[in-house]
Amino acid sequence: GSYMVQENDWDRDLLLDPAWEKQQRKTFTAWCNSHLRKAGTQIENIEEDFRDGLKLMLLLEVISGERLPKPERGKMRVHKINNVNKALDFIASKGVKLVSIGAEEIVDGNVKMTLGMIWTIILRFAIQDISVEETSAKEGLLLWCQRKTAPYKNVNVQNFHISWKDGLAFNALIHRHRPDLIDYDSLRKDDPVTNLNNAFEVAEKHLDIPKMLDAEDIVNTARPDEKAIMTYVSSFYHAFSGAQKAETAANRICKVLAVNQENEQMMEDYEKLASDLLEWIRRTIPWLEDRTQEKTVNDMQAKQEDFRDYRCVHKPPKVQEKCQLEISFNTLQTKLRLSNRPAFMPSEGRMVSDINGAWHTLEGAEKGYEEWILSEIRRLERLEHLAEKFHQKAAIHESWTDGKEAMLKQKDYETSTLSEVKALLRKHEAFESDLAAHQDRVEQIAAIAQELNELDYYDSASVNTRCQKICDQWDLLGTLTQSRKESLERTEKQLETIDELYLEYAKRAAPFNNWMEGAMEDLQDMFIVHNIEEIQGLITAHEQFKSTLAEANKEREAIQSIQAEVQKIAQSNGIKLSGANPYTTITPSSIDSKWEKAMTMVPQRDSALQEELNKQNSNDSLRAKFATQANTVGAYIQEKMEEIGRISIEMNGTLEDQLTNLKDYQKNIMSYMPEINKLEGFHQLIQEALIFDNQYTPYTMEHLRVGWEQLLTTIARTINEVENQILTRDAKGISQEQLYEYRASFNHFDKDHSGALQAEEFKACLISLGYDVENDKQKRSGQMVSDDFRALLISTGNSLGEGEFARIMSIVDPNNSGAVTFQAFIDFMSRETTDTDTADQVIASFKILAGDKNYITAEELRRELPPDQAEYCIARMAPYAGPDGVPGALDYMSFSTALYGESDL
Repeated sequence: GSYMVQENDWDRDLLLDPAWEKQQRKTFTAWCNSHLRKAGTQIENIEEDFRDGLKLMLLLEVISGERLPKPERGKMRVHKINNVNKALDFIASKGVKLVSIGAEEIVDGNVKMTLGMIWTIILRFAIQDISVEETSAKEGLLLWCQRKTAPYKNVNVQNFHISWKDGLAFNALIHRHRPDLIDYDSLRKDDPVTNLNNAFEVAEKHLDIPKMLDAEDIVNTARPDEKAIMTYVSSFYHAFSGAQKAETAANRICKVLAVNQENEQMMEDYEKLASDLLEWIRRTIPWLEDRTQEKTVNDMQAKQEDFRDYRCVHKPPKVQEKCQLEISFNTLQTKLRLSNRPAFMPSEGRMVSDINGAWHTLEGAEKGYEEWILSEIRRLERLEHLAEKFHQKAAIHESWTDGKEAMLKQKDYETSTLSEVKALLRKHEAFESDLAAHQDRVEQIAAIAQELNELDYYDSASVNTRCQKICDQWDLLGTLTQSRKESLERTEKQLETIDELYLEYAKRAAPFNNWMEGAMEDLQDMFIVHNIEEIQGLITAHEQFKSTLAEANKEREAIQSIQAEVQKIAQSNGIKLSGANPYTTITPSSIDSKWEKAMTMVPQRDSALQEELNKQNSNDSLRAKFATQANTVGAYIQEKMEEIGRISIEMNGTLEDQLTNLKDYQKNIMSYMPEINKLEGFHQLIQEALIFDNQYTPYTMEHLRVGWEQLLTTIARTINEVENQILTRDAKGISQEQLYEYRASFNHFDKDHSGALQAEEFKACLISLGYDVENDKQKRSGQMVSDDFRALLISTGNSLGEGEFARIMSIVDPNNSGAVTFQAFIDFMSRETTDTDTADQVIASFKILAGDKNYITAEELRRELPPDQAEYCIARMAPYAGPDGVPGALDYMSFSTALYGESDL
């Protein structure tokens, strides 16, 4: 071959330098013996021992691994020449051109020709296949030496003669591959003999490379023989080539293990985050489902404040954790797909769907809890109002009944005159009228007590006791009234005198007095309203009441004029009045006093109603403020949800540009957070004011919270999708142009902008990209069809093979949902068009490290791999169960299979 041209100088250089001849003799002899010893023989004299051709043919068989023609065993010259010719013919058959080297010269023991022949054999079988970066054999060997010795001081390999004289280059080669054998820093450049002997002895003892050179010969020769040096150096190359293969295998294994370690860490992080989030949800839901009733409005409002604190402080970080959990899960699945690993299946109960289900339950509990709090506040507010009203009416009634029982039991009529008895009877009639007027109040008290019982008022026992006492007393008063009336009527027949004027006064004064008491009671009546219409209704009723005051005042003056007439008659006729009206206890002064008191209550009632009107106007203003902000926020969220939908479909530029733009968009959205907080502030004021409805907006705070969380989650998912596309592109070597083409085709067929393709849309998308599943062999080689065939597919409406398309759908839609997402589409295209590491490749790499054994030892793993990855393998590899194993042997085949899942093999 051409690699021999520059070396074939044997026929031109008639004289061989004696020093070079000596070096070549020793080197070539040692090189031949390093191979002949495998056949159990050796040579002593290179030009004598090859003369009969027998050991020459044996040498060629050992180094080539092939059988030569059977040698002739005769001792005649012709037999020797024939044997040598068989050897030379074999060398020529390997593409080597032998110039000026003939069998006769070898048989005659020509030193020059014999050394030339051996050099030719060394070049062909030891050096020819050495090539680095497509260089020639000699240049390749030189380049290999330069790269391996580059880091070492005082070493500069430029050739195969003087660059090696100081011995440092030999020591550097050994130290680079076996640093445990050489203390390189202890070597001195000015002591070449020691350096050379150190390298030769170490190589012979530890690397099984025979000593082919003499240190003194090299040092004492101006220019050492190049061929001798090359021969010896080539032995180093072949000795370390196995280590190079082992290094390559170890690098592949390290890469695979690093991916697995990173993925396992991500799995552990996901499991922990999922467990923590589920535990928080588990602890929170019972709190939200607790319906323990409180006794007062203040107690329930404290619960409402705790719930508001949960909503604004404790829940938002968990919303972020839930979003991050979903993103981590998607990123992990993408990494597993890119490295041909089985999909990650979280432990039972920790799937993303489980998290979403628990979250949905949590939000349902939230909604129910908030509604319960509001309903309880309303119930307790009404209870407190009814209880106060009960005690107020009860106090008024008890005040009125005070002394009535004793009055009804007295026997004063037995010793009275006729006129006095008649007065007592009239007085009793007035009392009956008064008693009947109070019947309504007693009924109201009983009705309020009944309602408090039905609403489960916490102090119902004391209310019932007081109510029962009032009712029992009322029944007793009725009985006593009837009994006294009967007694007076029996006595009435004996009494004839009656003061009609007093009677008229009493009859008119009693209902008027009762009216005033009822009016004052109404003016003091407590009220609770929830909107402007209700307070305006109370104001209207109050205005109607005020319009009756003029007529009431006329009645008061008429009653007072009766008393004035009595005084006038008495004075005119000299009648001495006993003082009090015998028919009533209602005096003119008491009527005036109550009237004045009622008149002072009217403006107080005006003020209370006006204050409530102002409060309701304020509440209406709060409703309007909340509605204005809610309508703005709602429209903003809707607009941004539509925008992110368009952005995810119409993204342009590089993936990095898209990612940057999306993150800027995310920051812009987050800058709107103060508006959300402002709305939360309005909502808090609404709740604190106990406002339960709002006719100015269709939005509720809960609705807007959910919309805002959905917007943030959608943006985060879109960013994660682009990040996963970058991971896919970088890991699979997909170009930016290919991604553009895939995205454009996908969007074209995604007519409804749903982010997924139906089966027929996906089939059309594949055809538009020129993917030919009909040609299975071409598809599996990762080749796309030509542009002409692509055009033909499209123009003819060619459909994909049903069997092949079913296979593809089983890959991109393993759950049989009938839809293909963009990520699944990208994964499929990258998997079908790029090469990745496989379980077979990892097994082959372990086999190299194991020295071609079916098992590997812990010692070998620790020697060939970095410490952490070696221990990673040892901890996970099962013991080797094969018949040829040794104690402590490990099964690397099942371990490699487990890395990828059984289906990969």
